[in-house]
Amino acid sequence: MSALPSIAFAGLGLMGVPMSRRLLAAGYPLSVWNRSAAKRELLAGEGARAVASPAQLCVGAEIVMLCLADTAAVREVVFGPGGIVEGAKPGQLLVDFSSLEPAATREMAAELEARSGMRWVDAPVSGGTPGAEAGTLAIMAGGRVDDIERIRPVLAHLGQRLTRMGEVGAGQVTKVCNQMIVACNALVIAEVVALAESAGVDASLIAPALAGGFADSRPLQILAPQMAESRFEPIKWHVRTLLKDLDTAVKLSREQGSATPMSGLAAQLMRLHGSQGHLERDPATLVEQYRQPRD
Repeated sequence: MSALPSIAFAGLGLMGVPMSRRLLAAGYPLSVWNRSAAKRELLAGEGARAVASPAQLCVGAEIVMLCLADTAAVREVVFGPGGIVEGAKPGQLLVDFSSLEPAATREMAAELEARSGMRWVDAPVSGGTPGAEAGTLAIMAGGRVDDIERIRPVLAHLGQRLTRMGEVGAGQVTKVCNQMIVACNALVIAEVVALAESAGVDASLIAPALAGGFADSRPLQILAPQMAESRFEPIKWHVRTLLKDLDTAVKLSREQGSATPMSGLAAQLMRLHGSQGHLERDPATLVEQYRQPRD
């Protein structure tokens, strides 16, 4: 039986920590890096090898994974001082789980391969921290067929489904579509809960009442109870993430000459909510934007 490939992981946030833990549990040799040393040491205490720079992730690793906040963060980790490009070699693969601008992904992938020979697969995920913890993420990938097939056995420990959507950048386009649906859904659910409350209906019954019907969705079953109970902790995801992805959607639609009026309005509403001090809070707080003041 062949040895498991060695993995490296950069970005130990809400998603990165549980994803790394699943790789460790599956027996993969794992190196980790995070800007915060505390997160590196946390995983080191669980069996990972902590390194001091992104470039050092490439030492001995066949696959380098990223799960970072945005396009700027990925560019810095890959091309900044001590970045991955300084240690990358032909035959290694970079697998990026972050949600980025598709055009920037294609540009960075081309630059990384030209400078080092390392190839890129964009593989954004959907399912949130519960999916990361359970290994049930939906993974949408862009890249060469053979590169995606090479990582399929590894990603089987992280997701229930890996779908190749096309060449590099196609995964990010698909994630934009996913986030358009999720963000608009979250805003409507907030409206629904606030409307039910103001009309004298027990909003905690909305999700179970609609379960299995055409209006049902995972966001409804997760967010509606949280909103009805004003249960905003622990934070499982962030308003800033949805706002970033909606802005990406609007930008992409302009580049493609496609109309996205609903997502454009959603971006404005999400930005308003964020400007009121909620950027780092859970999207369940969106309901506060629609609740009537109470005496």
